[in-house]
Amino acid sequence: TIPANATWAQNGVTIAGGNGQLHGPYGLFVENDQAVVIADTLNNRIMQWKNGDTTNGQVVAGGNGQGNGLNQLYYPTDVLIDKETDSLIICDLGNKRVVRWSRRS
Repeated sequence: TIPANATWAQNGVTIAGGNGQLHGPYGLFVENDQAVVIADTLNNRIMQWKNGDTTNGQVVAGGNGQGNGLNQLYYPTDVLIDKETDSLIICDLGNKRVVRWSRRS
C-alpha cells in the first residue's frame, strides 16, 4: 500500500521520443529488458525504443502509410508482446481489427 503522506518526484524523464518522432503516442508495452514498444497512432506504426536510448526509435510494425493491407496499420491504439510466438498483438482501431505481427524476419 502507498502511505497517505507519500510524496512523488515532481519532474518526469523522457524515455522515448521527445524530438518529434512520435505523433499521437497511445498504448505502450514495457519489455523485460526495459525496451518500450509504443503505438504511434497518428503515424500508423508501432515503434520500439531500447532502454536508455531516447532518440533512436525503430519501426517494428506498420510504417507503410495508412491503410488496410497486411503490412499497414490505421490508427493503432495499443500493443502487447506475445513472448511464446515472438509477435506483437496490435489493436488496429481504424481497420476495426486486432492483428498479430511477427517480429521474426
